[in-house]
Amino acid sequence: MARRAVKRRELPSEFRATAPTRLDFAGGWTDVPPFSAREGGVVVNGCIGLSARVDLKLGGALIRLVSEDLGQELECADSRGLVLDGRLDLVKAALQSACTLTTRSDAPPGSGLGSSGALDVALVAALAGARGERLSGREIAEQAWYLETVEAKIPGGKQDQFAAALGGFQRLTFRDPDVGIEPITLEPAFAAALERQTVLCYTGRSRVSGATIARVMGAYERGDREVTGALQAMRDVAHAMAEALRASDLARVAQLVSANWRQQQSLDAEMRTSEMARLEQALAQAGALGGKAAGSGAGGAMFFITRDDPRPAIAAAQEAGATVLPVHWTSDGVRAW
Repeated sequence: MARRAVKRRELPSEFRATAPTRLDFAGGWTDVPPFSAREGGVVVNGCIGLSARVDLKLGGALIRLVSEDLGQELECADSRGLVLDGRLDLVKAALQSACTLTTRSDAPPGSGLGSSGALDVALVAALAGARGERLSGREIAEQAWYLETVEAKIPGGKQDQFAAALGGFQRLTFRDPDVGIEPITLEPAFAAALERQTVLCYTGRSRVSGATIARVMGAYERGDREVTGALQAMRDVAHAMAEALRASDLARVAQLVSANWRQQQSLDAEMRTSEMARLEQALAQAGALGGKAAGSGAGGAMFFITRDDPRPAIAAAQEAGATVLPVHWTSDGVRAW
């Protein structure tokens, strides 16, 4: 019997994907070129349940882009109208034909939690589904980084894309163009304690990481000794952080988080905003064991490791004007359906 032809209306036209954000415990910045190409970087991060989501619906007369969390919407007749002008550039860079693409993120914009990396990972996964492609996590991460850095011209490293694609806790090594992947398995009781005692605070001021990255890496290329030394020190902290997590040593983790933050502040004069300084002081007085900026710094979120009872730290953060965000570790990376 001849096989019945598949009618167009029977083909799927809607595709969805979701990818997690992350907390970078140590080594962030060392994944950014040219440092990652010349000297090699190490980053230790863990994924959390604040996710980026993409809904793709093929067809229609227009290309329609909707960002629910940013409250932005764009329409154009074809891809020639998708000018990179600072509005939804990441999404524009990926689209070529008529569709409706809706994005949303659980994380606040500019929070430093790798939400743009999670978004481009989810976007690549959804588009791969629409094309009938089956990609590995590594392939999705690499394509997502290319989309963000090359196509959308947003500078940065690869840790966010690899974290979002893979999930869980990872020790990632960077020697451009190669990325080494080494999962870190936490002992269950320690993972639960670390989750309970991690307080994630959004300062209320978004940061624009591209400008900070350009200043820092410009200083590195000029041979600035303080910036170079800080990047090398953060790479060393990341090596130690992986061992502390494997050893279930929460006090050591907190100590290393703070050590990374001290070195990070040496990279740029604007790394620590007034809101961050006020929050850091409040949490220290509430007994936090250590803390750092999430992501590149210069605004966005901070996270702190507290004593066994996190409630005094949570109250202090809220009194300082911060929004406390939920922390739940997730082993799931990108999912598409």
